[in-house]
Amino acid sequence: LDEAILHDAASALNGKGKAKLSYPIRNIHRTVGARVAGVIAKRYGDKGLPHGTIDVTLQGVAGQSFGAFCINGMRLTLIGEANDYVGKGMAGGELIIRPSDESSYAWHKNVIIGNTCLYGATGGVLYAAGRAGERFGVRNSGGFSVVEGLGDHGCEYMTGGIMLVLGETGRNFGAGMTGGRAYVLDRERVFEKRVNLELVELHPLECSEDISNVRTLLERHFIATKSNLALDVLTNWDDTQEFFWMVVPRGAGAKLEQAVSAKEG
Repeated sequence: LDEAILHDAASALNGKGKAKLSYPIRNIHRTVGARVAGVIAKRYGDKGLPHGTIDVTLQGVAGQSFGAFCINGMRLTLIGEANDYVGKGMAGGELIIRPSDESSYAWHKNVIIGNTCLYGATGGVLYAAGRAGERFGVRNSGGFSVVEGLGDHGCEYMTGGIMLVLGETGRNFGAGMTGGRAYVLDRERVFEKRVNLELVELHPLECSEDISNVRTLLERHFIATKSNLALDVLTNWDDTQEFFWMVVPRGAGAKLEQAVSAKEG
């Protein structure tokens, strides 16, 4: 599949305009986007290409490591679902994963991406309109993400970036987390029992800068995915804000590591 993208986006990869492409995808297609990212990195270095230069929409089920090593200039939209390691080593760009409009189930109650997503990410943004599996954001050091729930060991060994979780997490959240911050929507009031407080601390969502972070990410998540959950939270913000927790490394307080406004979206 990457061969087709490289062929069809040749002009854009040479710095001549943008490419907007679409393809079906199956679970036999693994590490989709990695070769494209490699070509961009080889030609343009870490800077990559301007935002959205290579804009690819895929429909179906993606195999392992969808969007791995994504770099600035790439936007991959998957209408369907993906397996493990989405966004592995992601350095920039944008990954959007959402069910089809015809899906009759509640998106936020179902898993849309697998385990160990955003492993070792250093940049970029992932919007997932559904739940993730276990070990989401392990060793993330700069990626931003919105996801609608996740399994055990979320944000394990995280050192940077911002994660917004719009739903329940599994146990051992934030184990070994030494940087970045996470915002978790805890309507059921169970999160305090699921976070590992050895290295992190919990704060209510009160600081104006953090409130702005969450609202900005919510708005961008809705624009990217058309998530009904994001729309509901935004519409009922005054009643929902009190259910958010902020998770930061001990002693970090309200110090902001990265501003959401610095991310293109």
